[in-house]
Amino acid sequence: MRTFHIAVIAGDGVGVEVIPQAKRVLDEAGRRRQFRLDYHDFDWGSDHYFRHGRMMPVDALELLRPSDAILLGAVGHPKIPDHVTLNGLLLPIRRAFDQFANVRPAVLFPGVESPLALRKGERIDFVVVRENTEGEYAQVGGFVYHEQPEEVAIQTAVFTRRGIDRIVRFAFELARRRNGKKRVTSVTKSNAQGFGMVLWDRAFASGAAEFPDISTESLLVDAAAMNFIRRPESFDVVVASNLFGDILSDISAMIIGSMGLAASANLDPLRRYPSMFEPVHGSAPDIAGKGIVNPLATILSAAMMLDHLGEADAARRVERAIADVLAEGPVRTPDLGGKSSTVEVTDAILDKL
Repeated sequence: MRTFHIAVIAGDGVGVEVIPQAKRVLDEAGRRRQFRLDYHDFDWGSDHYFRHGRMMPVDALELLRPSDAILLGAVGHPKIPDHVTLNGLLLPIRRAFDQFANVRPAVLFPGVESPLALRKGERIDFVVVRENTEGEYAQVGGFVYHEQPEEVAIQTAVFTRRGIDRIVRFAFELARRRNGKKRVTSVTKSNAQGFGMVLWDRAFASGAAEFPDISTESLLVDAAAMNFIRRPESFDVVVASNLFGDILSDISAMIIGSMGLAASANLDPLRRYPSMFEPVHGSAPDIAGKGIVNPLATILSAAMMLDHLGEADAARRVERAIADVLAEGPVRTPDLGGKSSTVEVTDAILDKL
């Protein structure tokens, strides 16, 4: 029986509620498909910060390195600034393991209502591919006259031709594999940002020439945000910088009905290091501890992990189970208009499996 070693960071808030449910589904999928998941749980996050003054220990990356994959719940606490939690755990993992491709699918499942008034027959089924290690989140800059009245802050976005080329190529290869429209949309703001974004446009045009079977579209980010609302059915694969991909994927999460359905993968496509899988929704302190958080984003992220690990059939079975539960309707959490608990939704998924 094949065994996968999975590092698990449940983290904060609702993370500690959704991760156990994802494990239940993963274990059942493994039993049915003859593989096993060996979990290594790490209690890192905000509680660790309160105890030790840092989000994870000094040797955290070395502890994670031997894993086949990392499953993350959520990070964030109302009493800790977000830049501390983000730069103390999530971003160091993404950078150290060169998880340069952040993949965020946007699928409107049958039975789920979108806040958009879609025309009959229209479907939302696209994926946002976000450059994940440089760009606007490179953390290059600093303060001058720190915390004085004349304080100056400098924040520099870093775009490299290597970084753009590889995420553009990843997006085109994904479009070629998907059963979609075979289209890649590039999102920039090169009319106002005349260096990094112009380099992106040039790199995208060069990459597109290598994939003549894939159609292309280039949009400014404000137009892309508008068109996510106006014509979401027209998108297939959207490739964008770290900041723009982050913002646009929150829009895509809401137009498919709920942030509770938004899964994501932080991938090292070259498979040199462990990739990390997490729901997009964050720690949601307003509902933490109430037992009503939607576990589906985490379970969908876990399915993406199975696919990455080579268990594609198990991943599809999990996705079909989720689709069946949503299509039938009665079992769903409050974010989707239901009254079911986190555990009840997972129980329904297990029944379908």
